Amino acid sequence: MIYFRSLLFFLGQAALTPLFGIVALLILPLGLPARYRVISHWAKWVESWLRLTCGLSYRVVGAEHVPAGRPTVILAKHQSAWETIAFQKILPPHVWVLKRELLRIPFFGWGLAVLKPVAIDRAAGKKALRQVVDQGKARMADGMSVMVFPEGTRMKPGQKGNYHIGGAWLAAQTGTPVLPVAHNAGEFWGKNSFLRRPGTITVSIGPLIDTAGLKADEVNRRAEAWIEAEMERIAAGAV
Repeated sequence: MIYFRSLLFFLGQAALTPLFGIVALLILPLGLPARYRVISHWAKWVESWLRLTCGLSYRVVGAEHVPAGRPTVILAKHQSAWETIAFQKILPPHVWVLKRELLRIPFFGWGLAVLKPVAIDRAAGKKALRQVVDQGKARMADGMSVMVFPEGTRMKPGQKGNYHIGGAWLAAQTGTPVLPVAHNAGEFWGKNSFLRRPGTITVSIGPLIDTAGLKADEVNRRAEAWIEAEMERIAAGAV
């Protein structure tokens, strides 16, 4: 039954994505916030379709920590494809920091490109940090927050990767507060898994980290400490 329900979800998502890829091209003349409002309907529809077909829902703890009308640098755990969809519904308008190769994917990449993500060349080394700061400043000037998965790739539940400095560097260089986010989506929709298991994902949003006067290493350390401690609390059912 889980396989059949997962297949039904996949077929619906596959049918919708090319349509929004075309819509993305048609709305290019609009400003970035307007484009986001249009394209994010894809994520909202897909998340609703996921709940209907697979019985996978979510709950949010700490929503009161999200500032109104103020861009932040969002540092979040990355376990699943789920958060790339549902965060567009849960969190304020944001763009992702991602590898620019993703923009070449037909339809899906087109939609990403229209949202003007912070697209970096990972092979550029230190120059990639400058790309993050320059592009991140421009997106925040448009009123968008910047989403960073500091571990750089999806991690299985219970695993922890190295927290890369890029998101913390952007926050420290611009004096932008960091919004840390933890969740357990990987327990229900695993990395590279076709199956989406029913249940309720917990998303926990932490207090803002004020970056004024802090170096990037310290910002990164504080975000990592909160996220990883919260992951343990979620796993233990204490959240």
